[in-house]
Amino acid sequence: MVVSAFPTVQKCSSIGREKHMVVADMDGTLLRGRSSFPYFALVAFEIGGILRLLLLLLASPIAGLLYYFVSESAGIQVLIFATFVGMRVTDIESVARAVLPKFYSSDLHPESWRVFSSCGKRCVLTANPRIMVEAFLKDFLGADLVVGTEIASYKGRATGFVRQPGVLVGKKKADGLLKAFGETQPEIGLGDRQTDFPFMNLCKEGYIVPATPKVRAVTSDKLPKPIIFHDGRLVQKPTPIVALLLILWTPIGFFLACLRVAAGALLPMPMVYYAFRALGVRVTIKGTPPPAAKKSTGQTGVLFVCSHRTLLDPIFLSTALGRPIPAVTYSVSRLSEIISPIKTVRLSRDRATDASMIKKLLEEGDLVICPEGTTCREPFLLRFSALFAELTDQLVPVAMVNRMSMFHGTTARGWKGMDPFYFFMNPSPAYEVTFLNKLPVELTCSSGKSSHEVANYIQRVIAATLSYECTSFTRKDKYRALAGNDGTVVEKPLLPPNKVMGC
Repeated sequence: MVVSAFPTVQKCSSIGREKHMVVADMDGTLLRGRSSFPYFALVAFEIGGILRLLLLLLASPIAGLLYYFVSESAGIQVLIFATFVGMRVTDIESVARAVLPKFYSSDLHPESWRVFSSCGKRCVLTANPRIMVEAFLKDFLGADLVVGTEIASYKGRATGFVRQPGVLVGKKKADGLLKAFGETQPEIGLGDRQTDFPFMNLCKEGYIVPATPKVRAVTSDKLPKPIIFHDGRLVQKPTPIVALLLILWTPIGFFLACLRVAAGALLPMPMVYYAFRALGVRVTIKGTPPPAAKKSTGQTGVLFVCSHRTLLDPIFLSTALGRPIPAVTYSVSRLSEIISPIKTVRLSRDRATDASMIKKLLEEGDLVICPEGTTCREPFLLRFSALFAELTDQLVPVAMVNRMSMFHGTTARGWKGMDPFYFFMNPSPAYEVTFLNKLPVELTCSSGKSSHEVANYIQRVIAATLSYECTSFTRKDKYRALAGNDGTVVEKPLLPPNKVMGC
């Protein structure tokens, strides 16, 4: 154990720091965990798939030996090479923006954040590649400057090596601080290990962050900006043990997913519930759904208005009802259309055309729509498009919740055709379908309510049922934040070789 001349961060006052500058290390300081392996593993899996994750896992013991017996710099260089070599720089930037912030924010050290957030100017010095951490630190923690290791690239692809002055550890952090601020002396320096002492000595006050693995991370409501949108396939942070289990499970999970998809696509809908249950897919049904519309009596169908968690929402609603219910959707991959056990109808985004199509479908029977237009993983509901409310007063809100332990069944950046497979690759995925009361006629447009009033009311009812929060965000907000586009599905071949089983 290294005896430090610096007091612990608990002794640092956070009052009256509005005009002060703080300089902090990242791993073990701003973050509770000292290991950066999980974040390298996220980049490796999200860009390179399961084989790149395997390469990183095999390289990690070598990195550990070099870290302890040669230098911290040598160990980190091995992780950087195994993770980044050959990757497009734009892909790394995309993962850093859309995937990593969710995991970084869940590991924020409360005492370090108390001090860091109290200062008016904030700088981070880190051995991590700057390209990995800058988006999170600036967009979510309000950092003004990030000085980190710079990766080398050639023709838009990472070489796996780093630029001069190399991996930013020890004296190189102090040099980076001097280069950034010159003779200006920051008020506070935060670090967690002996190699941080050189830059901490350049600050007016230095505080050490002791290793306290049991300390609770900062809750999301304490962050300056909530993380509503995030991407990536992995649910859990891939520590070495989790990464190993993930690698071992993937071939088994993909085979199991194929069985589950086949059961849903080929069996009669009344049998799907029992087939799913036998294959480990849990479906919980709450509330009392209305009976099927009788076309012979001229009765129009019911429009089921669902919250949107994955593209499987209409399928699980049909499973709960025991009969196939057609669904209208903004965009869906060709593969998803082929394997879907229910009829899917694409909306054109032309208001008059879509309204005519939905009315025609309701004349034929019941219909399901997800007016958010895109999925959201967090406990939020996006803005409901109001078109549906103008077309019928037979509205039944449905609250959908799903649970996954290993893989997310949605993507903004990847190939959407794999979404059902990733959901069913979870060991025991679950869906909860809650049918709410049919909307009273006096709350529909036929009684004088505007379509926006009806849509907002249904959004609030579903949110209250799920204990979610309503937002005004739309699908364009999501895709601009995560993928830099408007979310339109681009058709691709059914089985691109680099996407099978996440590879």
